[in-house]
Amino acid sequence: MSWFESLILGLVQGLTEFLPVSSSAHLRLTAAFSGWKDPGAAFTAITQIGTEAAVLIYFRKDIGRIISAWTRSLAKKEMRADHDAQMGWLVIVGSIPIGVLGVTLKDQIEGPFRDLRITATMLIVVGVVIGIADRLAARDENGGRHRAPKQRKTIKDLSVKDGLIYGLCQACALIPGVSRSGATISGGLFMGYTREAAARYSFLLAIPAVLASGLFEVKDAMESDHISWGPTIFATVIAFGTGYAVIAWFMKFISTKSFMPFVYYRVALGIAVIVLVSVGALSPHAAESAG
Repeated sequence: MSWFESLILGLVQGLTEFLPVSSSAHLRLTAAFSGWKDPGAAFTAITQIGTEAAVLIYFRKDIGRIISAWTRSLAKKEMRADHDAQMGWLVIVGSIPIGVLGVTLKDQIEGPFRDLRITATMLIVVGVVIGIADRLAARDENGGRHRAPKQRKTIKDLSVKDGLIYGLCQACALIPGVSRSGATISGGLFMGYTREAAARYSFLLAIPAVLASGLFEVKDAMESDHISWGPTIFATVIAFGTGYAVIAWFMKFISTKSFMPFVYYRVALGIAVIVLVSVGALSPHAAESAG
């Protein structure tokens, strides 16, 4: 992998990780459209450490409160009713599905799931799902001619059951094209949460899974020579800086705006990829992963 490729892929990772458009799909497609080798699942996982570092800094106050309360609740029973302590457990519970499926489906994630036909299909299908979830949320928020606005749930209403459902939604993002934020936020909207609550828990829930995945890939990469460490670290740093700016923008955006622009973009991109693959302009299979 060249330094220029790592610059572009780092920017793509940072720009798309937190938007409901699938960063893994965009890394795969950027390489395919540019005629580069597929950066591979390992590169994706490692650069995601950079974007998750941005989450850690952006939500540092929330994370600090949660860790402090959760730790104290282990020894003090009275702390177990505290919302932040409960959030600690809910993040752990919600991380179980992707942890189990990530290990179980590792070979598929690094191989068959990276077929562009699957990626394109997921871009379209999940795009439609996000659109439906967005419409339901808008209907509750705005009400109607004969219907008053409906109060939606906040993050304080999060239960173990909802946390597991969020976790299952997040696990779907193991397939490129799904989008971690798209799946979890739309899942939250279907369960009746506000956009801000769904996004906040989505970002917090991603921290253990993404960091664990990235560190796991770092360990594997250190035992082999299939990773170009200089460009990969450079891409990770670029992803961190870009990702932080995107989080700040996205958290403001979702409080007042619809997700429909992302829906239209996903569907159009998915259709374009299917057409290009169908006419032979794009190979559905990944080229040998870049080193």
